[in-house]
Amino acid sequence: MNKVIISPSILSADFANLERDIKRIEEAGADWVHVDVMDGHFVPNITIGAPVVKAIRKVTSLPLEVHLMIENPDKYIKDFVDAGSDIITIHQEACSNNLKEILETIRVFGIKAGVSIKPNTPVKVLEEVITNLDLILIMTVEPGFGGQGFIQECLPKIKETRDLLNHYELTDVHIEVDGGINQETAKLVIEAGANALVAGSYIYNSQNIQAAIDSLRC
Repeated sequence: MNKVIISPSILSADFANLERDIKRIEEAGADWVHVDVMDGHFVPNITIGAPVVKAIRKVTSLPLEVHLMIENPDKYIKDFVDAGSDIITIHQEACSNNLKEILETIRVFGIKAGVSIKPNTPVKVLEEVITNLDLILIMTVEPGFGGQGFIQECLPKIKETRDLLNHYELTDVHIEVDGGINQETAKLVIEAGANALVAGSYIYNSQNIQAAIDSLRC
């Protein structure tokens, strides 16, 4: 896990030219494609669903990391698996009563399972499912909209997550950070223990996408 994984969020892409914008990040050296799925209930925004993920799958060979910011994600896991997802990340806050069960279901389908926590959710809630995870996504903004500023108070949570993984000797679980990531904040979260970064507006609003991606690897 020495290499920092860069997963551009297509939330900041031009949806009228989505294939083009995905090809742009692929050619610029992106590692994953981050797909934000929002339902207007769990978060105050609505984005896309499984049919768009299926369309994206046809135009890129990059791993598709699908971040489900939705209520009752268990009802839609198979849809997103069938659409071609490689990683499905669900929110602890959306399924605290059956989190472990949903994560196990995702892995039974043969893909990677992730869990995300909002800025105000403590890391300790992850301990009960820590051995069922391939990825932990720490939100450093309130989920729902792109282009928000990085919440500095979330930095200690990244180190706490790294310490938790070290305690259980889990060396293959990714720590990913999403929200307000740019060249400056990337350095901070990597130093704190993250090895995967989600960035949307910083990458897609850049005049040189490859340079923007490279700058995040510090």
